[in-house]
Amino acid sequence: MPLPRHALAEPELLAGLPPVREVTPTEVAAHLTRAPRLAVLDDDPTGTQTVKDVPVLTTWTVEDLRWALRQNSPAFFVLTNTRSLSPQDAAARNREITHALHEAAAAENIPYVIASRGDSTLRGHFPLETDVLSEELTKAGAAPDGVVLVPAYIEAGRLTIDSTHWMRTPEGLLPVGESEFAKDATFGYTSSTLPDWVEEKTKGRIPADKVHRITLTDLRTGGPAHVATQLTALRDGATAVVDAVCDDDLRVLALAVAEAEAADTRLLYRVGPSFVRARAGQPAHPPLTAAELTPLRAPSPHGLIVVGSHVSLTTRQLTHLRTTTPDLAEYELDVARLLDPATRDSHIEEIAATAAAALQHADTVIRTTRTVVTAADPDESLAISRSVSAALVEAVRLITAAQRPAFVIAKGGITSSDTATHGLEIRRAWARGTLLPGIVSLWQPVDGPAAGIPYIVFAGNVGGDTALADALALLRSAA
Repeated sequence: MPLPRHALAEPELLAGLPPVREVTPTEVAAHLTRAPRLAVLDDDPTGTQTVKDVPVLTTWTVEDLRWALRQNSPAFFVLTNTRSLSPQDAAARNREITHALHEAAAAENIPYVIASRGDSTLRGHFPLETDVLSEELTKAGAAPDGVVLVPAYIEAGRLTIDSTHWMRTPEGLLPVGESEFAKDATFGYTSSTLPDWVEEKTKGRIPADKVHRITLTDLRTGGPAHVATQLTALRDGATAVVDAVCDDDLRVLALAVAEAEAADTRLLYRVGPSFVRARAGQPAHPPLTAAELTPLRAPSPHGLIVVGSHVSLTTRQLTHLRTTTPDLAEYELDVARLLDPATRDSHIEEIAATAAAALQHADTVIRTTRTVVTAADPDESLAISRSVSAALVEAVRLITAAQRPAFVIAKGGITSSDTATHGLEIRRAWARGTLLPGIVSLWQPVDGPAAGIPYIVFAGNVGGDTALADALALLRSAA
């Protein structure tokens, strides 16, 4: 089958690259003993899917942040959910978290650096979030010398080569600017080359030729010391973009970052999921086994699957789940009825009651209509998404109050964030690992009504067509 016009066969694109410079996670971990704590402000919950045994917060009081800082972990996540917010609200939330983090770190006497975790397909509030964080850090006397962009997500096939960002598809590697994600109603863009993307998203404030490029040649041939020199040369919040094709590339960067930070270079990061694992000194962990999952399952016979994502991959995964799992119960929240104030509440209550009853005898799917409803204005489209997500979350809250599930799977970034914070009222949790290699994170809530119910965070844009069915099969095997 011929490749689409701009897709390239992966071996063709990777041919001729410098040989990989191997760096072990242990080597990185050894350099992190005196490194500042990495606080990952995650714009949806899916950034945790590359790490294991890392604290997660969905709230950010000073006491919550002090709890996270006290844990024996080189990094922790704060779920901001800003991708679902308006620019104004996203800015306010970043400011609020930064203030609380600064106070918590001072109280615990633990230094920190911030990584603003965005989507590996380049969606989200950039440059707004890094601009706001830079302003707040500057007020605190820690003005960033540089903003480092590392969007790679290795397992999901989001790779950066010669400063161009690619995504793996069945047809080959596609420039991300030509993907369906680049057509996002709220966060759309056209550029695949990161310096051009920075210029596009900053509306020319940062020209492409002023963006510093750290390439695979720098990482693999120059090595950590060379890259550290590039980082320490950054001034006045300059932007640098970094290549990565494998974990070793990111571990070279992690060593360079440790060296640069030790030399008092202040860096702010905008990253995809894979950087966090490298910077934490963790290896790529295998998925959790049925034996490891068994003690995590709640003592209930069946689980709840919540589907809010509308990307085509999610729809294909849901279709495959239906065809391979005949004993599944499934209920739809009709978006048209949700957007009508006259029918919204009664529709939510009806579907929730029916789904709660079904949980007693079957794993149960609750989903929104597959047709996406948008508006001409990006902010209005985001408002519609928030309204639909709120309805889905209210249904989850009603379902789980009536019938405690063995587990909850949430499909989609906004869906998984809102379900965690509002549907299940999770405040503190541990990311315990994944159900599939490098994707689909399992959280263990440690407080609130969801304590004891494993919560599975499943991004809308990851996995093959069978991934949702595979995740459910693994959870069933742990019963």
